[in-house]
Amino acid sequence: MSDRELRVSKIRNGTVIDHVSGGQALNVLSILGIDGSAGLGVSVVMNVPSDRLGLKDVVKVEDRELSQSEVDVISLIAPEATINIIREFDVVEKNRVDRPETVVGLLTCPNRNCITNANEPVETKFDVVDEGVRCTYCGTIIREELAAHIDPE
Repeated sequence: MSDRELRVSKIRNGTVIDHVSGGQALNVLSILGIDGSAGLGVSVVMNVPSDRLGLKDVVKVEDRELSQSEVDVISLIAPEATINIIREFDVVEKNRVDRPETVVGLLTCPNRNCITNANEPVETKFDVVDEGVRCTYCGTIIREELAAHIDPE
């Protein structure tokens, strides 16, 4: 085994999220709502060498395939990520993430005065911009700590 190989066991079924920006794996777990309590098998490799990114993280989640909305949020913190669907130890689907133009219903607005925080039947909506995401209703921009604004419901 060379110094640049990874020794992480294959998974039978599930999702491998590769080419995550170095240090972002824990935020990916937060986006997916994974805290270890559900009993899913999860492997996390952080800050390993990558020709494309310099350093990358890899997250393997057994027995779970991601929804498009989860992939959309992951794309905001890991724009170079690839999503690999594994079935019976084989990669059956491999896709690079695409940053969406908008994210609906997945994030909470940090502005307490925003209409989305006023107990009104309004779903949050954020426009994806170069500097982060901007609330469509109040204009508040989330630049950092995006995972902290994920709506757990």
